[in-house]
Amino acid sequence: MTKALISVTGLDATGIIARVSTRLYEMNINILDITQTILGGYFTMMMIVDLDGAHKTFSEIDEALQPIRDEMNMTIHMQRMDIFDAMHRI
Repeated sequence: MTKALISVTGLDATGIIARVSTRLYEMNINILDITQTILGGYFTMMMIVDLDGAHKTFSEIDEALQPIRDEMNMTIHMQRMDIFDAMHRI
């Protein structure tokens, strides 16, 4: 299974989870785990997703999230879980 970690941060607003999860659904990406909270008016969310069903490359998936970054003024960062796991084993 090819997994990625997606983090989303920015000022809290209505529809953030809906926008991100809908875009992932459109690319056939399954959300395996999710956590979100609001800290002092700032929205933060971490998602672990399964990329195996996606018909796009990693960079194309990241690019498809750009309109959400722009429209909602959010920071959305995606990284491969295997790299994330390796960084934290060192």
